[in-house]
Amino acid sequence: MRILIIEDDQTTADYIARGLREEGHVPQVCSNGRNGLVTAQSADFDVLVVDRMLPDLDGLSLIRTLRGAKNLTPAIFLTAMGGIDDRIEGLNAGGDDYLVKPFAFGELSARIQALGRRPQMRDEETVLTAGDLRMDLIRRRVTRSETEIELLPREFALLECLLRRKGRVQTRTMLLEAVWDLNFDPQTNVVESHVSRLRAKVDKPFATELIRTIRGAGYRIDA
Repeated sequence: MRILIIEDDQTTADYIARGLREEGHVPQVCSNGRNGLVTAQSADFDVLVVDRMLPDLDGLSLIRTLRGAKNLTPAIFLTAMGGIDDRIEGLNAGGDDYLVKPFAFGELSARIQALGRRPQMRDEETVLTAGDLRMDLIRRRVTRSETEIELLPREFALLECLLRRKGRVQTRTMLLEAVWDLNFDPQTNVVESHVSRLRAKVDKPFATELIRTIRGAGYRIDA
């Protein structure tokens, strides 16, 4: 895989790059946020490894900018900031994974491999629908009644999760595991806030409500 490492600590960057080369990957290193942003936008990479605390442009702002530009390259944050709120902030910014320093290279490698995997989808799974809502997974495009709906990466993932299990209730825990890859309850309203934002885009401008709250259980999208 082609992997972009955006890390200002030269020792850490060299350590990661050397290990990735030994595994057969093609790493490229940038030492500050602005150069990293330009490089990520100008070439195709399979995974981004991004330090949160970067000179010129911090890692959170870098990933937010990429997501705003519809660059959905999987990204893993590296940081010494290991609190639950820090992790949630990184995931909400558009990160796909979060690894706290100091870390073992084996764990970083395993997480990179997981992010870089692209499951093969059957033809019938490339488009998901519910009523007049249509999600094209290949083109990363969502429309309702022929109106295009702009979604952030995490909103897109949340809607995809609900559509794949159309008609079935998804609990808060199930959504945390599927969308945020969290196997614990962070005691925040991250699910509720994202569902609210998703409803504002998918339901409120239209006559029919698709996303339903099942009191005491979770959420369900109806056909």
